[in-house]
Amino acid sequence: MTPPEKVYLIDTNVILRFLLDDHAVFSPKARALMREVSGKIRLAVIPAAVLAECVYVLDKFYHVPRDEITDTLSRTLTIPGIINADKAELLKALLLFRQFGSDIVDCMLAASSSEQAPVVSFDQDLDRLKALTETI
Repeated sequence: MTPPEKVYLIDTNVILRFLLDDHAVFSPKARALMREVSGKIRLAVIPAAVLAECVYVLDKFYHVPRDEITDTLSRTLTIPGIINADKAELLKALLLFRQFGSDIVDCMLAASSSEQAPVVSFDQDLDRLKALTETI
């Protein structure tokens, strides 16, 4: 029996160094890792919390426009070796982030909501995002 293949969880700082190419030591290492993920030599997951942190840092610290944030993070999520089970919801959340200008966490909740898993919140912005909500 072969052991299960190792899957790496990629942290925010690796994604930022990869996207921004702004560090002499870490950016080349991040690019090399992402090349391996692109070639499916390594499999990786970008946790939802990491994606949210990337959005916040790119938006608030680096002042990257929302369209660019959405495009670059969407491309990153669709690299062949990125195997997130929640990839469709994260991509939908990024589109909502671009379209409505809402907080990324609200966009993630809206994207993940369903009849079987409605969002319970007092935040009226979720209505605008067309989240399936339930009142308490």
